[in-house]
Amino acid sequence: MTQLTRRNFLRNTAMVGGGLLLSQTALAGMKRASANERVNLACIGVGNRAGEIIKDFHKTGLCNIVALCDVDMNAPHTLEILSLFPDVPRFQDFRTMFDKMGSQIDAVSIGTPDFAHFAMTMMAIDLGIHVYVEKPMASTFWEVELMTQKARKFNKVVTQMGNQGHSEANYFQFKAWQEAGIIKDVTRIDAHMNLARRWHTWDAGIKGFPYPERIPSTLDWDLWQMQTLGHDYNKDFINGQWRCWFDFGMGALGDWGAHILDTAHEFLELGLPTRVEAVKLLAHNSYFFPKSSTLKFRFPKRKNLPAVDINWYDGLDNFPEIPAGYGVSGLDPNIPAPSTGKIEAAKLNPGKIIYSKDLIFKGGSHGSTLSIISEEKAKELEKRLPTVIESPSNHFANFLKACKGEEKARSSFEIAGPLSQVFCLGVIAQRLNRSFDFDPVKKEIVNDPFANALLYGPAPGKGWEQYYKV
Repeated sequence: MTQLTRRNFLRNTAMVGGGLLLSQTALAGMKRASANERVNLACIGVGNRAGEIIKDFHKTGLCNIVALCDVDMNAPHTLEILSLFPDVPRFQDFRTMFDKMGSQIDAVSIGTPDFAHFAMTMMAIDLGIHVYVEKPMASTFWEVELMTQKARKFNKVVTQMGNQGHSEANYFQFKAWQEAGIIKDVTRIDAHMNLARRWHTWDAGIKGFPYPERIPSTLDWDLWQMQTLGHDYNKDFINGQWRCWFDFGMGALGDWGAHILDTAHEFLELGLPTRVEAVKLLAHNSYFFPKSSTLKFRFPKRKNLPAVDINWYDGLDNFPEIPAGYGVSGLDPNIPAPSTGKIEAAKLNPGKIIYSKDLIFKGGSHGSTLSIISEEKAKELEKRLPTVIESPSNHFANFLKACKGEEKARSSFEIAGPLSQVFCLGVIAQRLNRSFDFDPVKKEIVNDPFANALLYGPAPGKGWEQYYKV
């Protein structure tokens, strides 16, 4: 019943928010660094992947790191960043950081767990602060919806989701090949992510959450949970383990989907699906993600573009059909390593197979470029392939330049929002182990009230309700 109550709550706040005009205070708070200035960047999340983001921003030479914030500022994984920026102000609570330094901050990077992106983003946009947030944007469909609405209302604020491939070779190649008519009439995409995941070694018969453990003295556990308040601390919830649990993360789909499907989703104008099918889930349970998943997303015709089916495969031995002439599945050396260490090659490395009326393409993850299957077909078309421009900026520089008005952010919430919502729908199918129809206009799951309630998730914990307004 709390889920159904929150559904009504969020719908009402979204409708009310949709009618709000920007206040003069909010307008005055909009900030943009001038072309000859560095962007003053605050960073929420300091260790693991968040630390890599901070280093990538710093390497651009386009920003000043002016504040660091983490719920466990003295944890071992935070020490490298703290040593790199010893004189930068430090905070444990992002709200305190914004209250004390909001007027000195141009932009913020958010490298926290999926579920924690929402409130930080909403508060930053309210303050006129530009936002770079890791993928996926949030862990529930309606949180993504409200973030997108907020960015649309405060349209002087620059937003960017952290799917780096959107500023690398695949982005510009896909765009050029589509404009030249090489990629056209796509009807099917098989996306696959078959690397080992943290939960693959867990017992699928687990009947509850892990036993409570002593909370580290340096960690603010309630703040770590944010609007998901109600869980007892356990080490298997933090430091990347959160991705395993339905309550906190979005599994392999939320982790890798944006790195594999982002260009196809944008340039094929896929939007939202009309049906999501749980085709096969191995070792399904109610707490953490299956050992392997096969999902089907059905996208309808769009203008002059045909309907498209996306088939998603994850799990160590769960592979799509491999077309004749596919060749070798190489692991792109440019894929960033996870916080747990080096990426290991799999039987079939992360990527996609794109089927069109006349051609079949294969591609990897992140910025990996496409190639035409087979080699003979590729040679036949070689002279027709257009020149592909080099990226003028990587994803981090693109965001900072957009903050300064020099470029347009390539993965703004308008683009990244619907993509993130596709993954939210897929996670609902994984969680419930069932298929459903979806109305992309009303943004509702059809004839399934319980599944529809999961678009909103549980009611936010006390003290976090204020962020659910546009």
